[in-house]
Amino acid sequence: MALLRRVIPSLVSITTNNPTRITHVHRPQSTVGEAKSNSNINMVCESLRRGLNWDALNKRFGSLEFSESFVSRVLLELKKPVDAKWALGFFHWSAQCKNLEHGEASYCITIHILVGAHLLMDARSLLESTLKKNARSRFLVVDSLLSSYKITGSNPHVFDLLVQTYSKLRMFEIGFDVCCYLEEHGFSLSLISFNTLLHFVQKSDNYPLVWKIYEHMIRVRKYPNEVSVNVMISALCKEGALQKFVDMLDRIHEKRCSPVVIVNTCMIFRMLEEGRLEQGMLILKRLLQKNMILDTISYSLIAYAKVKYGTLDSAWEVYEEMLNRGFHPNAFVYTLFIGAHCAGGRIEEANKLMQDMENAGLMPYDETFNLLIAGCSKAGRLEEGLRFCERMMERGLIPSCWAFNLMMAGNLCESGVVKRANKMLTLLIDKGFVPDEITYSNLIASYGKLGEIQQVLKLYYEMEYRSLSPGLLVFESLIRGLCQCGELEQAEKCLRIMKDRSITVSACVYETLINSYFEKGDESRASQLYNEMVSTGLKPSRACVFHP
Repeated sequence: MALLRRVIPSLVSITTNNPTRITHVHRPQSTVGEAKSNSNINMVCESLRRGLNWDALNKRFGSLEFSESFVSRVLLELKKPVDAKWALGFFHWSAQCKNLEHGEASYCITIHILVGAHLLMDARSLLESTLKKNARSRFLVVDSLLSSYKITGSNPHVFDLLVQTYSKLRMFEIGFDVCCYLEEHGFSLSLISFNTLLHFVQKSDNYPLVWKIYEHMIRVRKYPNEVSVNVMISALCKEGALQKFVDMLDRIHEKRCSPVVIVNTCMIFRMLEEGRLEQGMLILKRLLQKNMILDTISYSLIAYAKVKYGTLDSAWEVYEEMLNRGFHPNAFVYTLFIGAHCAGGRIEEANKLMQDMENAGLMPYDETFNLLIAGCSKAGRLEEGLRFCERMMERGLIPSCWAFNLMMAGNLCESGVVKRANKMLTLLIDKGFVPDEITYSNLIASYGKLGEIQQVLKLYYEMEYRSLSPGLLVFESLIRGLCQCGELEQAEKCLRIMKDRSITVSACVYETLINSYFEKGDESRASQLYNEMVSTGLKPSRACVFHP
C-alpha cells in the first residue's frame, strides 16, 4: 500500500485547488419611511397566527398592495418552525387572492421555512414548481436559495432536497451542475442525494453521466455504500460491460472480486482509456487509502497506464516492483506487454513473453492471441499468425474479426494460400465467428487474383444467404475479380445491382470496368461508362487508361 502511494505521484504531478466560497446575505435594514409597512407586516402576521381564513384576510387586507419585497418580509417574520404553516398559507393566499406572481425570492424563503419545519412534502412541491418554471435558468434557483440561506436560519438539507427534486424531475444535467456548484460554495450533499441522482440517471440509460457522478463522489470523499454500488453494477449490466470487467479482474486477481472492487476498477480503467491520467491516479490513490481497491489491481492499472502512454520501461519497473512485493504475475499484465511489443514490431520479444506466461502457469486469453495474430500479420510473419489462430481454435477460442481480417489482408492472401484461409473461416463460423464485409471482401479479392471465378461468386451468394448485405467494399472486390477473370457481363450485372440498391458507384468501380472494356477492344462501352462516370461528378485517376 505504502509503495503504491509513492508510485502514483511519480506517474503524474497533481495540484488541486478547491476554494470554498459561501455566500453571505445580510438582512436589509429598515428605514424610517417603512414604519407603516412594518405595521402592515405585523398586522398580516398576527391575523395569520389567529387563524383567519382567506375570506377574512381578503376583507381586512383587500385594499393593501403587495409587492415582492413586502411578501418576502412577511415570510421572514414567519420563519420560525412554529409559524411555518402560516407562512405557507400566506404564500398561497397572496398568489391566489392578490393575483401576485411570486418571484424566486418568495419561493426560496418559503422553501427554507418549510424545510426547517420538516414539512418536506410541501417544500418539494414548491421546489418542483419553481424548477419547472425556471428550467432554462441553470443556477437561478440555487443562487436564490443561497442568498436567503442565512436570513432564514436554514440548514443544508434544503440543498439535498433541491438536488433530489432535480433527479425526480429527470433534470439530471442541471442537477449535477448544481451539485458541483454547491460544492464550490461550501455545501456538500448527503450520500442519499448522490444515490438518488445515480439511481434516476442510471434508469435513464445516461451511462456517461452515471460514471461522472460516481467519480465526483470519490473526488469529494463522499464514498459509496451498498446502494451506490448496486446502482453502478446495474449500469454495468445495462451497458453490457460487466462481464468484461469481471473477466479482467479474474485474470489479475485470479479470484472473484467484490462488487465495489469491480465498480472502482471499471471507473479507473475508463478514466485511463479517456486519457485522463492525472485524474485517474488521484482517484486511485483515494481508493487505496480507503481500501476500496486491491493492491495487485492497482499495480496492474498503473502498468496499463504506463504502457498506454508509451513508457514501457517504467511499466516493467512497476511490474517487477509488484513481484518483489510478493504479488503473483498475472495474465492481464503479460498481455499488456505482449501487445506493446507486437505494436512495435518486436515479435521475438512478444513470443518470449508468451512462453514465459505459459511457463508461469498463466493461460493466454482471446486478447493475447488477437494481439499476436495482428502483430505477426503486420510484420509479414504469415505462418506464425496462422499457428496462433489455430492454437486459439484448439483452446475453444475464436479470433476477433479485426485480427482475422488483418491476417487475411496481408501475406496470407497474397501468398496464394487463400484456400487455407477460407477453410479456416468455415471452421470459425461453425464455432460462432461472425465475419463482416471486410472478411468477405478480402477473400473475394484473393480468389479474383487467382482467377477462381466460381469461388468469387460463391462467396458473394454466401453473404446474401447470411443476410450480410454487400456494400461498396465487397462490390469493388467483386467487380475487380470478375473483370480479372474476363467475366464482364457478370461485372455489369453487379453494377446494375449496386444502382438498384442505391449504393454509390465509386471511381474505382467505373475505372475497373472502363479499363477492362478498353483492353478487350470495346471502346464504345468504355466511352459510355467514362461519360457516365464524369456525369456523376467523378474524376478519372491516372489508373484510367481510356480517355475519349
